[in-house]
Amino acid sequence: MPELPEMEIAARRLAAVLPGLQIESALAPGINALKTFDPPLHALEGRTFTGVSRRGKLLVLELDELVILVHLMSAGRIQLHPKRASLRDKTSRLLLRLPEDRELRVREFGTKQRAWVKVLRAEALDGDESLAGLGPEAWPDPPPLRELLHAPRPLHTLLRDQQVITGIGRTWVDEILNVARLSPFKRGDDLDEEAAEALRAATVSELGRVIDAYEASVQLPLPEKYPKPTRIHAHQGEPCPQCGTVLEAVFYEDYVMTYCPHDQTDGRVLKDRRLSRLLK
Repeated sequence: MPELPEMEIAARRLAAVLPGLQIESALAPGINALKTFDPPLHALEGRTFTGVSRRGKLLVLELDELVILVHLMSAGRIQLHPKRASLRDKTSRLLLRLPEDRELRVREFGTKQRAWVKVLRAEALDGDESLAGLGPEAWPDPPPLRELLHAPRPLHTLLRDQQVITGIGRTWVDEILNVARLSPFKRGDDLDEEAAEALRAATVSELGRVIDAYEASVQLPLPEKYPKPTRIHAHQGEPCPQCGTVLEAVFYEDYVMTYCPHDQTDGRVLKDRRLSRLLK
């Protein structure tokens, strides 16, 4: 799932080339992905890109008087290609055709069809419900976390709640909690000031580390699959990079949560939810 680091590098790379380019035509082969009708999609034709920015996990493509808001969800990808796609490409959701046969393409892989696009008037952007409910940015300068996360919910859940703090998902939350040496099931309202500050520092350092890695490795047209520099997430069975203890995992229906028993759970191996289901 594209999270803050992936969307940050996408925004940077696209911001370096899109401003000044004019949209020749706009097509939505995946019409279900288009969540707005006013302004209509054809209003984009003839518009010139003025900038690209990021809000949490969302991408904002700025044009004169209009913006395109993109949420890639779990399986979407955005790419700037030197050649235009066939309209028969079943993964295409939005095609913005540009000069010299180039194309900005939103695609989605998998079967859940959750990625979406909105065309908005620029003055309506901040009031859009997709942005209005977002919490503060997780990077580069999040607020103090003790009050922000003060709720009787697990940290792993709170940090992924975009209304609490925006930008973190299932991959990078594992890395952050490991560096902070905090259990994924520790409750937010149990955080003391020292632990909250360690968590904030880990959030900034880990997201920054990933963005720096992408700066060195990710170029246009933007990859379908990012070379994620994970050290904890999905590395169960391997040694913890901090202490050498074998990493363990809790498996859920559509994702895995990885942690170090020594550094994060006082030596306890957490219950495997797959086995729990089998024993019911």
